[in-house]
Formats: sequence, C-alpha cells, structure tokens
Amino acid sequence: MQELLLGLSLGLGAGVTPGALLTLVITASLRGGFRAGLRLACVPLLSDLPVVLLTVTAVGALPGAFLRVLSVAGGLYVIHLGASTVREARTAEPPRPGAAAPSSTREVLRGVVVNLLNPHPWLFWIAVGSPVFVAAWGRAPGSALAFTGGFYLVLVGSKVVLAWAVGAGRHRLTPRGYRLLLGGSGVLLAGAGAVLMLRGLVPA
Repeated sequence: MQELLLGLSLGLGAGVTPGALLTLVITASLRGGFRAGLRLACVPLLSDLPVVLLTVTAVGALPGAFLRVLSVAGGLYVIHLGASTVREARTAEPPRPGAAAPSSTREVLRGVVVNLLNPHPWLFWIAVGSPVFVAAWGRAPGSALAFTGGFYLVLVGSKVVLAWAVGAGRHRLTPRGYRLLLGGSGVLLAGAGAVLMLRGLVPA
C-alpha cells in the first residue's frame, strides 16, 4: 500500500508539471480534439519502457554526459516543434466538427521522440523510481508493480483529463482565439526546449 500511494503521488506531480510533452498534449487536443490529445497523453506508456528497463538494470550507471547530450538534443528538437507550431498558428483556422485530424502516427512519433530525448524521465528513474522499484521488488514483487502501475495511472490520467478539457472547448474558439492559443502553445514548446537545452549545456 505504501508503494502504491508513493507511485500515485509522484505520478500526479509528474503528470501536471509543465513541460514539452504536456504542451504537445494541449497542442494535439487543439488540433485534433480529445482523441488526438489522448494518443499523446499515452506516449509515456510507449517511450518510458526502455528508460525503465535500462535504469532498473543499472541504477545510476549512466554517465552524466549521456543525460546532458539527451537534454541538448531534446531541447533542439522541441524548439523546432515550437517554431513550426508558431508558423502554423499565423494562418490556422479553428477545427470544425467532422474535420480530418492530423496524422495520428506522426503525432505519436513526435511525442515518443520528445520523451526519449527528455532527461526528466531518465533522471526520475535513476534517482527515484529505480531505487524504490528494486527495494520493493526485493520485499514483495507486487509492491514494486503497484508502485509502477500507480505512477503511470496518474501520470497518464492527468494528461488525459487535460486533453478532454481542451478538446471539448476547441470548437467554441474564434479564429483569433484559436491562433493565439496555438501560437501560445508553440511558444511554450520552444521555451521548454530552451530550458532543456540550457540544462544540458550548463549542468548544475
């Protein structure tokens, strides 16, 4: 029970913390509605598997330089996505009911790349997740699985709720409001990318 509560608490914090993936969820929900946002909200279930396997196998063995390179590469990629979104926002029109949604495969692939190049999941599983998982597994494997399940349930669930809220209100937007929101999400993406890149270039 203790590991489950810990996983739920950490998942909520990670799920609602502003960042590149959260902004991608908002942007996808604006463009394609709840289903598009839902696909992006579930990206951690795909992208985090290699992160979890690697870090649980070798807790703390990954060199700091590896994380810094990830941070710089991820930052540049997210800045590119943000700039593309801002350019699109200049002439974008609000989606209408029945309009075709953006390519789901391309959107999900973007989300997976962003999350794999984001050092935050790596840092979390190196510093917090893997030690808790390994210790719990040694006592009772069910507790370790409860920790992981609780973490991803709330991490993904909080993003799903946000995708629903944004997707439900997107058809009420005027063209100006839609462009401002889309452009704002692009600026947030670029800002998140700049922060990621600076963290890699100027390590604490």
